[in-house]
Amino acid sequence: MPLNIQALPPLSIYVHIPWCIHKCPYCDFNSHEFKGQNIKNNEMAYTQSLIKQIDSNQFDSSRPIQSIFFGGGTPSLFNPQSFKKIIYAIKQKFTLSEYCEITIEANPGTVDKEYFYGYREIGINRISLGIQSFNDKHLKKLERIHNQKEAYDAATLAIKLFDNVNIDLMFALPNQTLSELNEDIEEAINLHSSHLSYYHLTLEPNTYFYNHPPPLPNQDESAEFSDLIKSKLMEAKFKHYETSAYAKQENECNHNLNYWKFGDYLGIGAGAHSKITSNFNITRFSTYKNPKQYIQEVNNNSYIQEEHLINNNDIPFEFMMNALRLNDGFIIDLFEQRTGLSLNSINSEIKLCLEKGLLELNNGRIKPTMLGQNFLNDLLQIFLRNDKP
Repeated sequence: MPLNIQALPPLSIYVHIPWCIHKCPYCDFNSHEFKGQNIKNNEMAYTQSLIKQIDSNQFDSSRPIQSIFFGGGTPSLFNPQSFKKIIYAIKQKFTLSEYCEITIEANPGTVDKEYFYGYREIGINRISLGIQSFNDKHLKKLERIHNQKEAYDAATLAIKLFDNVNIDLMFALPNQTLSELNEDIEEAINLHSSHLSYYHLTLEPNTYFYNHPPPLPNQDESAEFSDLIKSKLMEAKFKHYETSAYAKQENECNHNLNYWKFGDYLGIGAGAHSKITSNFNITRFSTYKNPKQYIQEVNNNSYIQEEHLINNNDIPFEFMMNALRLNDGFIIDLFEQRTGLSLNSINSEIKLCLEKGLLELNNGRIKPTMLGQNFLNDLLQIFLRNDKP
């Protein structure tokens, strides 16, 4: 079953700002410390390169942009005028949907009050704050550059200026107690943000914590932490709609939903990844990761470092890796529209998941059971076809 050109997925844009003040010991993102470099010079040169990449885009620019997300690194290091130029370049190349969600990530340790007002004035309508914890002891262990008061003040200001504010938090921290987690959750609830992302601290390769592991809660303790988060946030009228995401009614993150529903996205900036559907094919590509090299390659109009076509054997796993993060799963039609494949092509995998109690199928919708949510990696492994013809 070929892809229907009239059913192309929604298109989003991700813009990567790769610099930060300090590289956190758990972070495996493409982020680089300034280390005495001139922030303004980097900002100007990098902004120009982002605009040049946008201008040189060769993909279908008639598709409306559903969301724009400025991630990092620490995007809030950049002046609002830089983002104004980038958004203007996007508008010149693409059409923005009427309700385009435009998000910027911000670090409470770099919050400039005037910048926040400036972000709102140029059309940014959603802020995502990387708070991680309201506990000074844990913030210090995570080597965050802000303290509890700065976290609270940044969140209060953001919620005052923007209708849609996400707060990023982490749990299963070094030596964290259930009582300390409970205090973090209550602090977040009392701020009345519209969205909370709660991530389990994991030790990722090529990070300081991976090479020097701190004392972390065991698996049973982590499960208890997760249960507490779910119960308290759902009691506070947050919907647990994705593995790590909770939202008040109609405040889900549209940009991330597009990822999870296997939508298309164009990555702008150093190390940014893209997924584009065109001519019945799905292509992934990424740019050069090092900011300096990225700038050089953009000037040479050769900024794409890796590019590959997703073959039909891999598409089901890639779809499920995203869609099954959603607690409500997906409708069968979505699988067929976004992959160009019939559900019959994965009948054996679906049947096995149903038998194991990892999925349920009701009214044309496939969703993970509670068991499937708790053992998501095991569920996804079933759709891997490395050894299949």
